[in-house]
Amino acid sequence: MKAYYNYKKNVQFLANLLLIILFAAGCSSTKYIEPYQSIVKKVEIDSIGKAFEEEAYNYIQKDIRPTSKLGINVLLYNMFNTKDGRYKTSNIKPLGSPPPILDSAIVDISRNQIQKYLNSKGYFNAKVKSDIKVKDKKAEVIFTVNKGPEFKISEFNYQIPDSAVKQLYLSRRDLFTHINKGMRFDDDSLAYERDKIYQLMKENGYFDFAKPYVRFLVDTNSNASKAKVTLLIDNPLDKAKHEKYKIGETNIIVAPNSDGYPDSVVLNKRIFNGIRYTDLSKKFRRNPIVRYNFLREGEQYDIRNENTTFDRLYELNVFKNVKIDYQKAKDSSLLVNPFIQLIPQKIMSNRIEGEVPFNGGTVGFNLSNTYTNNNLFRGTERFEFQIKGGLQSRVGQGGSIFSDIYQRDFSVSSSLSVPRLMMPFFSKYVTGKGGMPHTIFSASYVFALQKDFFTRRVFLNSLTYEFIETKSKLHSVTPINFEYRFGDLLFNESDTSQYIKDLVKNNGYTLALLTRQSITLGIKYAYSLNADKLLTGDDFIYFRGNIDVAGNMLQGLTSLLGTKSDSVTGKDRKILNVPFNQYVRPEVDIRWYKGLGLDKQFVARLNLGVAYAYGNSVDMPFEKLFFAGGSSGVRAWQARTLGPGNYNRGQAIPDEEVRRTLYGVDQLGDLHMEANLEYRFKLVNKFFGGKLKGAVFLDMGNVWNLRVKEADSAQVTVFKMKNLAKQIAIGTGMGFRYDVQYFVFRFDVGLKLKDPQFTGSDQWVINKFLSGGKKFREDYDLMNTPDRYRFVQYNFGIGMPF
Repeated sequence: MKAYYNYKKNVQFLANLLLIILFAAGCSSTKYIEPYQSIVKKVEIDSIGKAFEEEAYNYIQKDIRPTSKLGINVLLYNMFNTKDGRYKTSNIKPLGSPPPILDSAIVDISRNQIQKYLNSKGYFNAKVKSDIKVKDKKAEVIFTVNKGPEFKISEFNYQIPDSAVKQLYLSRRDLFTHINKGMRFDDDSLAYERDKIYQLMKENGYFDFAKPYVRFLVDTNSNASKAKVTLLIDNPLDKAKHEKYKIGETNIIVAPNSDGYPDSVVLNKRIFNGIRYTDLSKKFRRNPIVRYNFLREGEQYDIRNENTTFDRLYELNVFKNVKIDYQKAKDSSLLVNPFIQLIPQKIMSNRIEGEVPFNGGTVGFNLSNTYTNNNLFRGTERFEFQIKGGLQSRVGQGGSIFSDIYQRDFSVSSSLSVPRLMMPFFSKYVTGKGGMPHTIFSASYVFALQKDFFTRRVFLNSLTYEFIETKSKLHSVTPINFEYRFGDLLFNESDTSQYIKDLVKNNGYTLALLTRQSITLGIKYAYSLNADKLLTGDDFIYFRGNIDVAGNMLQGLTSLLGTKSDSVTGKDRKILNVPFNQYVRPEVDIRWYKGLGLDKQFVARLNLGVAYAYGNSVDMPFEKLFFAGGSSGVRAWQARTLGPGNYNRGQAIPDEEVRRTLYGVDQLGDLHMEANLEYRFKLVNKFFGGKLKGAVFLDMGNVWNLRVKEADSAQVTVFKMKNLAKQIAIGTGMGFRYDVQYFVFRFDVGLKLKDPQFTGSDQWVINKFLSGGKKFREDYDLMNTPDRYRFVQYNFGIGMPF
């Protein structure tokens, strides 16, 4: 009861402190303004209706819009931009936002803009009045709206003197028009029609067409509240019709260096397939560049081909500037000659990066050096060579920060990405119009050492094809994925100490995976939908699915060769005297993004994966198993410390030294389920050169085994549908995202609600936390040393969690 009382006392203190801060944030600004000034605390638009309220609010000038209810933006601004009891007029720090100071002229501008907005929405007789109320240097602005009658389109006519343009428009109009008889008049629909007509014309050869050729005449009858709309597509002033153009000779010119072009340029005299290629830098072969020119001689001009050419040449990642101009043919022929000007960027670079991965319970660092050459064979091939090393240490157990280094990692990797599909039969079907295709050759060596336990070595080699079906649909096919792995234990297996005996007895399954020498030869496929929309605030569904299949070809080969299986297991056929893996590992990630306006967004996510070994394999390779927890998973748990199922380390591994040795290794599984709900919102507009955003979240999930392991006599780690409810972990929390345009630095605080390692009502550990939790933690730590129980988990990361 004493702990609970103290907790309530602390909560009450924090609540009172928060109220004081919020009150100060809302009221303190008035003391910094001049006596004749007032701060706008409320702006209201009356009698406009929900359908128009949010958009009409955007027409209120930002200088008089009230800040958020929390007032964090103004509080920060006041802290750094006041001096001697007044707002500073110079040396303004870009932190937060100034308070909205009342200005009657800006109020009138806003009133006029709201009225124009309503006129554009078909309320031609709308009137808006403004009323200002001031008390104690605080102002309230109310816009009162009288919309008047709603005008509807009674007739829609068109006047298009060019018969070819008229036929083209009428044949395509039904595919895009938003203008129909009987609908409420809306200026946005007319603007949309103009844009679609412009795009239609530019896609069908009309090189000289411009938007001003498209006009609308609107005739309104106030008494009947009707509007007659007439579309006009004018002809050029000096011509009887619009003219279609074809593509003539294309010039592609590469500048000598990143500084640009010299005063005079001598073009290549040779023209091949309608393209004159001039490389003043002497660094790029012709074919890799002209391959992504879609402005081809003799074809009708189409702005889509221009845009595709522009995008693909930029995506080659070797040019810092791409410019496409046109020159009309000097004779009377209707030809336009494209001039594609390319300025190269720096070809080679070397990047050194470091990071400090920190979770409540562990800390470490990774250091990497990456060499990049964007034009290795003069064909815009991207070559990368990386060396990376790191270590991880447990903290919070006494001693210095790196006194308990339990894991060391080292890797060497290289990759070569070629901007085309290097395949004999299917490359012609992937032209690059949807996006830049790539063929990627990669190889790497990974070494891992866990203190007093094991070393693990993995060689990885793969050939991957990546291509884009449309802007939102990405495919990745890996027809060749070869992996060779092996490991060693760091103790003598003949040792008879109790520590070694317990380790082998309780975790023979884990040891077998770590020391197993094996070959993996298989294929992979991945598909993603709407990845291009992840950083937008739009409404959409994101999907990513991948599957990893291995061993079937080797199984068939050994069957043909008559290779015998192991006499004991009945499995483990070998290639070159090494067992090979046979498994299937599908995984899906489905997310629903819902934009709520004003930098607010709701995200729901479901992530499922299963790893199933069959045929020649008894179990999955160690690296292919799933884990739960971490900064992008169930964030109230540190990575690799949740599950599988109802697994409890203290009960499963009675010996302290065994628990210490197996840290991060024994909590893996064949099946992974996770669901996340997250609400995101903006806190501060200007915060040290970026934006500070917030998030609250609810995470749930776990991992499971598909088969009973040697040490799992109670089968608490095996997935069974009837046990799903009591095996799901649930956590909640809040976080901050510091958005500096190109990077998002993330800090999340997760709180455990339900922990499946316990039983019955004890799983709801939030009750222990609310009652103080000290006795609970002491009892847990005593039975689970060196593991410590943490109700709260801290996570740092770069980028959004999903």
